[in-house]
Amino acid sequence: MGYKSIVLVKQVPDTANISGQVMKEDGTVNRSLLPAIFNHEDRVALEMALQVQDNYGGSVSVITMGPPRASDVLRECLFMGADEAYLISDRKFAGADTLATSYVLSEAIKKIGNYDFIFAGRQAIDGDTAQVGPQTAEKLGVPQITYAQEIVNINESHVVIKRKIEGGYEVLESPLPVLVTVLKDSVFPRPYKAKRVMAYKNAKTLMELEKLTEGNSLLYIDQLKYEYMAKHLYINTMTMDDLQLDVERCGVAGSPTKVHKIESVVLTGNKHEHIEPNKTGIGTLIDKLMEDHIFG
Repeated sequence: MGYKSIVLVKQVPDTANISGQVMKEDGTVNRSLLPAIFNHEDRVALEMALQVQDNYGGSVSVITMGPPRASDVLRECLFMGADEAYLISDRKFAGADTLATSYVLSEAIKKIGNYDFIFAGRQAIDGDTAQVGPQTAEKLGVPQITYAQEIVNINESHVVIKRKIEGGYEVLESPLPVLVTVLKDSVFPRPYKAKRVMAYKNAKTLMELEKLTEGNSLLYIDQLKYEYMAKHLYINTMTMDDLQLDVERCGVAGSPTKVHKIESVVLTGNKHEHIEPNKTGIGTLIDKLMEDHIFG
């Protein structure tokens, strides 16, 4: 039979490098000033979708919403084993919070249609809100299982999933379709396949194809797009107009969350104390740590 999975992935700024210098006046991150990486929990979500495909058959599609350079993360998904990829990109999406992001993603999923699973990482490292997955499920009107650790079983109409809770775990059954958010240590993402890297390294979005035609009168975008589609190297591209979205629900306009202030905090020590590397010195150190309630 097989099951169709859609995976929500995100290219995120390397948060280890975030400081006040990379923040805009409106409180959003100037992503162009930071190196971009594949959000780890989304990579894990993709692996879980691929395991469903391995064990039960079906297909895996990936979606990302972001600037044109987010196509890099989609190529990485194709290298891992995804069947098709979608880039949702428009300047009007810039500055979106989780409410606006989930609106755009849900409308894109409706356009793709015909799915059994939507997988997503629990949260992205550039926000740590864990809201986009649940909000997307709410807008689509489908059940959700969060903090998933393991897919226990899938039958024709239901899935059984083990999820983590405080102090243990619980096993839930849900009808399909369902949205599942995945923990970072639930499965180990597979490496890229060399054959797929060679096959898809030149896959391109509409924006990237348009760049190829700039200054070249011999290249026509419609013909180029047709050629890439014929070779299965075209990354589907959706804009606000393609999705026919309400502009008031997108980007900054559709985002009630506002960042009030960003501060860079640097921790410094006032003094240091030498500890002798012997039994007496270690004992003194432990006593001081216990006195400060760091130990004990």
